[in-house]
Amino acid sequence: MIKKKVLIFGASGQIGRNIIRKITLKNYKVTAVTRNAHKSIFLKTQAPLGYLDIIEENIFDEKALEKLIEKHDVCINLIGILYEKKNNSFQNIHVNLPSVISKLCKKNKIDQFIHLSALGVENVKDSKYAQSKFDGETIVQKNFENTTILKPSIVYSQDDNFSTRFLSLLSLFPIFPLFENPKFSPIHCKDLAEIIVGLIDRNICSEIIECTGPQILYFKEILQILSKSINKKRLFISVPNQLAKIFAITSEILPTPLITLDQLRLLKYNNIASGNYKTQNDYGLKADLKFENEIKKYSYMWTERGQYSRN
Repeated sequence: MIKKKVLIFGASGQIGRNIIRKITLKNYKVTAVTRNAHKSIFLKTQAPLGYLDIIEENIFDEKALEKLIEKHDVCINLIGILYEKKNNSFQNIHVNLPSVISKLCKKNKIDQFIHLSALGVENVKDSKYAQSKFDGETIVQKNFENTTILKPSIVYSQDDNFSTRFLSLLSLFPIFPLFENPKFSPIHCKDLAEIIVGLIDRNICSEIIECTGPQILYFKEILQILSKSINKKRLFISVPNQLAKIFAITSEILPTPLITLDQLRLLKYNNIASGNYKTQNDYGLKADLKFENEIKKYSYMWTERGQYSRN
């Protein structure tokens, strides 16, 4: 028997896929919204037969969004970008889109809207990414009272854009630049997905929740764990601010930048629980997967022998 109908925007990403796997096993019916259904055909393997619909839709078509939202009980917005492109601005993705979705959730009286933001963005004043994320939080809270905002630290997995990118770089370069050394509390996407499913199960609404992993690690420690996992000894050298800016400006020319000026600004700030909001622990929800343990499960692909290096 189907409990509720859940609509997920950004379902084809690492978090969305994990949510689909977990929540459909609990008899929730999921509609996954994607821009390219033919590229997300693998989503069909994430759920039992009959529990998942995949819809290709323009996320900026308000009428189409309303037709989707009105048929569901719960809406989850996971859509976000790390850097701007020509047609994808922070304002559009992190502010305008969540604003429309939250208004439609209120209009159609859905039970629950879960919006994914980011940890610590309220304290970062010189980053367009952080400001847009915080503006998005503010507007969805204003638009719909049944909104729960999740603020995770770095989310990682074998499908992320964080650990996998650094594993690739660390496998190539014996000397590695260290622009800043903030603290992070990395959370595995499985844990974050479990938290989201728990919130839906218990219908927890109108909250702001910081989602963090079980450890606090300096950025340098994260890089050291990654390099150790691929059996590489690397020399980390602190880079002066002006040189870091030049590197970031040059990197922005690439189709997929290694780092942008905006991301460089973010690295000046710690990314750990602030103490100003509740965490998942306050709701009895766990996030206990440790970074070094989970990294080992897929970092072998960046070793010299690849999959053959596994014991």
